Amino acid sequence: MTLHIFNPEHDIALAAGLDNFTAPHAGRQLRHDLGWLPTLWAAEGDAILVDDVEHAKRKLQRRKRILAHSNIQLQAWTQQPQQQPDCIDVWGWDADIKARLHRMGISEELLPTNEKLEEIRLLSHRRTSAKLLAQLTSGDATSKLLVGKAKECKTAEEILTGISQYGQVVLKAPWSSSGRGIRFVNREMSASEQGWLKNILQRQGSVMLEPYYNKVKDFGMEFASDGKGHISYLGLSLFHTANGAYTGNLLATESRKREEMGRFLPITLLDEVKQAICRQLAESIGTTYEGPFGIDMMIVSNTDSTKPMLLHPCVEINLRRTMGHVAIALNANINPSNDDDLVKVMRIGLIDHQYKLEITRLK
Repeated sequence: MTLHIFNPEHDIALAAGLDNFTAPHAGRQLRHDLGWLPTLWAAEGDAILVDDVEHAKRKLQRRKRILAHSNIQLQAWTQQPQQQPDCIDVWGWDADIKARLHRMGISEELLPTNEKLEEIRLLSHRRTSAKLLAQLTSGDATSKLLVGKAKECKTAEEILTGISQYGQVVLKAPWSSSGRGIRFVNREMSASEQGWLKNILQRQGSVMLEPYYNKVKDFGMEFASDGKGHISYLGLSLFHTANGAYTGNLLATESRKREEMGRFLPITLLDEVKQAICRQLAESIGTTYEGPFGIDMMIVSNTDSTKPMLLHPCVEINLRRTMGHVAIALNANINPSNDDDLVKVMRIGLIDHQYKLEITRLK
């Protein structure tokens, strides 16, 4: 039996790096309202750890047709486990979720060591994304259609030099989530941006600097690592954001998603990038991290309008499960016949003071 946990506050907990971390209200509410999400990929007989069992039961009663299996247990955090699970499947591993599981009586043998957690935390630093980006955009014919630069800066002077060089830049905290920890700067920093920069440098040690790109479309690729050096590609994630925060995903077959992406870029380019990612990350991530992860990408307009659009192949690596994984699992449940004509949209939003998952047919 696998014990599944949806801990969407993971990215913020990772930045804090604390054993006892209190998530912001929005993170706690998201965990409470959507704690049942792992039922979309859990196996027969598995268990889901939730904040409120009765709330989760009511949600599942209305969503039987989209669940992977009906024989899934719900367990509250306040309960001692009736039996030790065989393994733990969390949204993302951090010191806080390990400490919470330990306090409720989960065996140490099922939890990552502190050394392993620190390895995952360091790999989750945005410098990992910058390293992969440099590898993908250099050295072969494919790189002519790729764009993207990122630099880790440890002083305000380095940041000012980058602003002088590029004009418009994006500054990113090494660890942050859902559009937080990101600032867009146009030629000079405001007083509030300078204060933010000083704070991040003091707390996290550096800030990532990237040139600003004229984005046409967000999307991502979803992967899984077996922890033994093998990276598997799981599918495309076509998603929407608002002010940097996730709002929804397209539910469709892989072939339909590829058809959509073919409107912007050669499909062969996406395939080459996918294969390159699996090769490049096999050693760095593949031998340290076990579990699902996603890479956010974007299509960028070319400065020469007569030339093809460009691909930014690594905006961010999310070393955890993502909403793209949720969408892939959900599509498999509602579209078992793999019908290319069945296209829906999965949206998550705050409705009547609750976070809800809604599925609508795309017209």
